[in-house]
Amino acid sequence: MADTLLESGPDLNAQIDKTELGDVRTEEMLVNMGPQHPSTHGVLRIVLRTDGEMVLEAVPHIGYLHRCAEKIGENLAPYQYIPYTDRMDYLAGMNNNLAYALAIEALCGLEVPPRAKIIRVIFAELNRIASHLVSMGAYGLDMGAFTPFLYAFREREMILDMFEAACGARLTYSYITIGGVTDDVPDRFIDVCREFLDYFEPKIAEYNNLLSFNHIFVKRTANVGVIPAELAINWGLSGPSLRGSGVKWDLRKVHPDCGYDDYEFDIPVGCGLKGTTGDCWDRYFVRICEMEQSVRILRQALDRLAGTPGEVKHKAGKSVKLPEDEIYYEIENPRGQLGFFVQGDGSAIPYRVKARGPSFCNLSICNAIIRDCLLADVPAIVGSIDVVMGEVDR
Repeated sequence: MADTLLESGPDLNAQIDKTELGDVRTEEMLVNMGPQHPSTHGVLRIVLRTDGEMVLEAVPHIGYLHRCAEKIGENLAPYQYIPYTDRMDYLAGMNNNLAYALAIEALCGLEVPPRAKIIRVIFAELNRIASHLVSMGAYGLDMGAFTPFLYAFREREMILDMFEAACGARLTYSYITIGGVTDDVPDRFIDVCREFLDYFEPKIAEYNNLLSFNHIFVKRTANVGVIPAELAINWGLSGPSLRGSGVKWDLRKVHPDCGYDDYEFDIPVGCGLKGTTGDCWDRYFVRICEMEQSVRILRQALDRLAGTPGEVKHKAGKSVKLPEDEIYYEIENPRGQLGFFVQGDGSAIPYRVKARGPSFCNLSICNAIIRDCLLADVPAIVGSIDVVMGEVDR
């Protein structure tokens, strides 16, 4: 029997070779990623046109979090609108407060007290670290690593404790306001902040060992979602998404406010350390390096705060009347350039308020970099852009 089977083998193969199987064709399919997908970092829907595992097109659908933020700004006095800026980028409320306050102050010609400027720098940089910690932890979750998320939130809680001591809030602060800050820092704040920095700085090396240089993480992010410098500039990217492509552009250096020009710090940029310059890994690692630079800035600012007494708020902050003029003011938010256009008509209520959110512009490049990639790489690419949908849907 065995001999019979062995002898019949070649004949059967010959018959299969002669069979006409015809053309094998695949069919395109639309896949909805979101709006509740855990890897979208908010209520975002991306419609993917796929051919098997390949993504042919990616179209972001936004608007699920729209709250008329700009129109509300045209019906409130500037100091009343500060709490609404917290809700835009809810992971960087201090930075959002600062952007709108600086725009109003520049329009009205308000001079902020020197002590308030230092406090603003301290809280803006602390919030930058807190925001990047969420970005790092959530990105690790996207790639299947759960532990970095717990490590990141452990350190973020310490920053939120300092915020709570200063203003009573842990997410939406309204602490930086028109003319300065709402109140001076609490007792022992400088000592507590220095203790945190001494504890936190060595943790950055721990993050690198745990995630940044993890072999699987590098394989998932290096040479994926590459954004060349020219493409990043043409699409209007900013923040780590731009600097990850090797472009050395940071408004804290280019257009310094709050005295940033007096602080010593570097601008980290992507250099293709693990793959191609401008890939997902570069964008991620720029944020890790930025936390190190924020620590440098904070140490300098705390030294200056200890030797700078005085007021922390301009007396006319709540009673400003906007001149018949307009202004556009931008700052370096953790996700990029956050700008406010404000037009006054002589009253206390702005005639027009317009916000330029970095996440909105950074998200626009999705189709250009997701196209022709694998379906499994979509969470890696979207996560590396680090969008917050409250800022997109204004």
